[in-house]
This record gives sequence, structure tokens and C-alpha cells, in this order.
Amino acid sequence: MTQSHEYSEKLWKEALHYLPGGVNSPVRAFRGVGGTPFFTQRAKGSHLWDVDGNEYIDYVCSWGPMILGHAHPKVVRAVQEAARDGTSFGTPNPREVRLAQLVCEAFPSIQKVRFVNSGTEATMSAIRLARGFTKRDKIVKFEGCYHGHADALLVKAGSGGATFDVPDSAGVPADFARNTVTLPLNDFTAVDAVNWREIACVIIEPIPANMGLIPLKSGFLEKLRKLTQESGALLILDEVISGFRIARGGAQELYGIQADLTTLGKIIGGGLPVGAFGGRADVMDMLAPVGPVYQAGTLSGNPLAMAAGIATLEELSQAGTYEKLERLTTTLCDEWKKIVKGHHVRIGSLFCTFFTDRDVVDYASAKTSDTKRYGRFFHGMLERGVYLAPSQFEVGFVSLAHTEADIEQTLRAATEAVRAL
Repeated sequence: MTQSHEYSEKLWKEALHYLPGGVNSPVRAFRGVGGTPFFTQRAKGSHLWDVDGNEYIDYVCSWGPMILGHAHPKVVRAVQEAARDGTSFGTPNPREVRLAQLVCEAFPSIQKVRFVNSGTEATMSAIRLARGFTKRDKIVKFEGCYHGHADALLVKAGSGGATFDVPDSAGVPADFARNTVTLPLNDFTAVDAVNWREIACVIIEPIPANMGLIPLKSGFLEKLRKLTQESGALLILDEVISGFRIARGGAQELYGIQADLTTLGKIIGGGLPVGAFGGRADVMDMLAPVGPVYQAGTLSGNPLAMAAGIATLEELSQAGTYEKLERLTTTLCDEWKKIVKGHHVRIGSLFCTFFTDRDVVDYASAKTSDTKRYGRFFHGMLERGVYLAPSQFEVGFVSLAHTEADIEQTLRAATEAVRAL
């Protein structure tokens, strides 16, 4: 198909004058795949339309939260009704209570919850809370697991088992990094080498989905749960992506494990900026104004985000929701892997193809992927009206708005794109 991108290219040139790198979040710049990003004009259901009128089947879904599809009527109506009452109060509002109730009902491990404005805020606050509760400074994270851009979390893994590492971003003091222990993912030996009695918390994605999609080895989460319970450290499960997407109770429901603290985002705002962290009542009650751990936010519990979240979670609670997502994604991925050569992973409605012939079990093996080939494939799909993540190391999302016709069109595009390679 022939596409025009004249207006997007014009906007891109203007954006470069006013925005660092032309974007407000790095992956949008298409640096991982090359070329010029398109600018979205509108979205509905499973489709996007750019400013030049090109239409795309969307498997990025705003990086996950659009599980109902774009501009879902119930979500739009809820936001409109909330906006008529005012867009921000700076006082408690009843929608905060209702959304908190829905979150706690879905996650048995969450006895109390606090809303914030992003996943980064949620993970940053959860770690501060864990440090305040345990009165310890050091934390454990895993190589390739992204938990937002808070200073203590922008640390890459070293070459050993348990290593104190250097910052992975300019502007992060080395002193911050020294309190972050980074371990290879899925490495039982490295986990055993840690002195857990000096660790405040371990934070991990129960379904790692920020270096592509990499399942945890059987027993790995259970190992972390055991070590933290024995040592007095806290287990933080970062379910910003997996929460309410893999199951109503997230990966914790899927795997039958409970965290001390859980971080959420994406879906619980129905597409509006939101995040949350919650967990055991005795831990959460360390937060101000009850306890000594300070955390605050003028826009936390924003009525528009709460309204969108309530509408989304109530819709997701309908019977058959996750069965439909599973069916759609299975249909797509079973045929996809016959067409596209690589290492394929699917968990629920998340999917990823690594352009490598190796098994991918950690960040190091993920990095063996042929990113240039992925870039060519990405543009081949985009030219055929299918929008995948503009990076080899991001995942795809299927929404309830995707249809069998969308999947058939996607598979046809993939067949043609592979031939063009």
C-alpha cells in the first residue's frame, strides 16, 4: 500500500525545535527502528488514524492501558460526566474510594492502596515505603526489568552475581546506585548470594515485559517470596503492565503468589495518567499522614482518571472478558509464529517475537536479537497498516476491541512483510 506522511514529517521537523528529540517519551522517536514517527490524530477501537489519514491496526494500545480499545463509549462517557463536575479539586472525592475498592477486591494482597499519577511514581513511592518500614537502605532489582525512571532504579546489571553497579543514566549520583543490587534475571545462584538481611525490598515484574517478554523460570518468584519472608525484606511485584491485563488479579492471581507491596498503573486509569501502590495494611499505614514516610501529589486521585478507571475495571469484571482476550491472542500468535521466524513468547494478551534463533531467558539473550531486521519488519508492517511497538524490546498488546478481521489482516500483512525482507 502507498502511504503519505507529509503532515507527520512536517510536524516532526517542528517538534525537533521545541521538544528534546522531538518527543515527550524516548521510544516514540523511532530510534529503535529508524525512520520518522507518525503523529496520531485520533483512535477508535483497535485502530489509529494519523494526521495524514493513514489507518493502522494498533497492537501498542498506548503501551497497554487500552485493554477495552480506544475511546470506549463507557470510558468516554464517564470522563465527560466527571469533567462537568470539575477537573481537579485538591480534596478527597468519592471516585477515589470506589476505585480503591475495586483494586482491593481484585488483589487480595492489597489491603490499602494509594493513587499516584504514573507507574514511576508508584514504584518510587513503594521503594521509599519499603525502606521506611524495614529501616534498611539497599534494594534488589533485576537486569532488564524497567520500573520507571526514578534514580535508584536506573541502574544496569554488572558482570557478577550480586553487584553494586553504576548509574544507567547521566544525572544519577553514584551514591544512589550503590544501594541498588542488580542481579541477572532467572538466576537462582545470584539470588542465593545476596545478604537478604540488609535488603529493604526486592522489586520485580512477575511477568517481565520491558526487554521484550521473558517468562520467569518455574519457582523463581516462590524463591524470592521465601527469602524475603525469612529475612524481613519486602517483596514488591511491579504489575504496572500485568495488573488487570493478564487476569483481574494480575500475575498474582495467575501464579498464586502474594506480594507485600504491588505497583499498578496503565489500565487502572483507563488511558488517563494514573498509578497506584498498595499492600499490607501494616506497611501502608507507615505513609503520611498516619506514619513517617512522606508521599504526596496534588493531582493524585484526579476525578477524571478515577472515573475512567472505574469504568474500565467494571467493564473488565464482566464474565468472559479474559477468556475472550486469551482466545484472540492465541489465534493471532499461533499463526504468527508460522510466518515470522524468531523466538516467540505469549502470556495472556501479551506477545513478543525476538528476532533471534536463541532461547531468550534473560536480558543478555534478548540482546542477541537482530534489531536491524526487526526495524525493517516493523516498517514493512507499518506500510501495510499494522502498528507494532517501535522497538524490538517492547511487547505487543491485544485488546477486547480487536476482531477476527483485524487478526486476519495482520497475518496477511506479516506474510507480505516477511517476503519483502
